[in-house]
Amino acid sequence: MDWFAKAFIRASLLWFIAGITLGLAMAIHPAWVMYRPAHAHMNLMGFVVMMIFGVGYQMLPRFFGHPIHSRTFAVAHIWLANLGLAALVGGFMLSPHIGADAIPVTATGGTLWALGAYGFVYNMWRTFNAAERRRRLNEQAAPARKLPTSD
Repeated sequence: MDWFAKAFIRASLLWFIAGITLGLAMAIHPAWVMYRPAHAHMNLMGFVVMMIFGVGYQMLPRFFGHPIHSRTFAVAHIWLANLGLAALVGGFMLSPHIGADAIPVTATGGTLWALGAYGFVYNMWRTFNAAERRRRLNEQAAPARKLPTSD
């Protein structure tokens, strides 16, 4: 398994623990419900989507039988996704206390996270296109044999 796929899966599990912990804290101390956006993003973007990224990096190139287009993009993605989500969650945590002054933090975090996600889509798309090109070239190089018919 590529290290960046493992890194996404591990990060996913850590974000899940963080989201569970914040959710438990909100249940114990209901006034903390003001942190609900941070809790939701930890669980949805941190756990669910990062798990999808990790499994996607591991499985999708194998489904198409072609190596990933850019390992460099995948490595950049792990950093953009986690740093971006940390800033986004931090901004959500700050927002009840400092109001609109938290907007640059959430905006920066969201932008970093989105850039990583766009890179994932681009990387997968290029991987799929390369696999399709290779399949077509292989078909042209070795035309399919016709099976005998009973005419």
